[in-house]
Amino acid sequence: MQPFHDFSARSLIEVIEANTREFLLALGRLGGGEDLDRADRQWIIGGSPLAYHNCVVRACLTEETMDEAIVSSIQRFQAYNVPGSWHVGPWMRPENLGERLVAHGFTHEGNEPGMAVDLLRLNAHISTPQGLVIERVRNEQDLEVWTRTLAMGFGEGEIEANWVGAMYHKSGFAEDGLWHHYLGRWNGEPVATTSLFLGAGVAGIYFVFTIPTARRQGIGAAITFAALQDASRRGYRVGILGSSSMGYPVYRRLGFQEYCQIEMYEWTPRENGPLFASQ
Repeated sequence: MQPFHDFSARSLIEVIEANTREFLLALGRLGGGEDLDRADRQWIIGGSPLAYHNCVVRACLTEETMDEAIVSSIQRFQAYNVPGSWHVGPWMRPENLGERLVAHGFTHEGNEPGMAVDLLRLNAHISTPQGLVIERVRNEQDLEVWTRTLAMGFGEGEIEANWVGAMYHKSGFAEDGLWHHYLGRWNGEPVATTSLFLGAGVAGIYFVFTIPTARRQGIGAAITFAALQDASRRGYRVGILGSSSMGYPVYRRLGFQEYCQIEMYEWTPRENGPLFASQ
């Protein structure tokens, strides 16, 4: 794999976006979503009950085509009766895309810092809390425990965890697969999760979660570190992720640096709401 020092800041932004895009597309396809891939836009819609995963992941539009593309995405959300989202990264165009999404009824849900780290320069002083054991998810029974743990507070709770778990069940547990999942047990009890997605030549970290009663013990850092070490053993040299505000200081301690912001815009079905906002 390409060493970290060969990546410019610009190319790191590109692979952060690319890994995230491939991750979303892969999960959405497993859910049976409608996969549109055109020169000016790409989306996966209809395969998930979650706005985050019915999403537009790439757009290179113009002032003249932007409104039509936004309306088309809303029409597909409506056709499948699902909420949806646009993941607006640094290379999406035009620059006022976010403003037009809001004008069409989307809500700006905040930004996800896009971060990257040299896997050969991870902070090796991250300690594993006493009593914590981190295991690879290798079969259906392990995945069931992983899913139940994620459901204890991540994102949209059981709805999100059950859908993600079902998609991971479909993807399987192959050693050479794109996905690898990790479960943290603290004094024998499952308390933490994360997933590794190998795409776009880099290692993406997703679904990092520690149950509320086990937080502030270093468990989140430890399970993320373990997944990144696994990626390094597999020959990957760059780790990437989109950070929550809670996770940001944890990832900084591991060695991650912020390179971009990915803005989240979500659309929810509304009765009698306008399809097309006035310009």
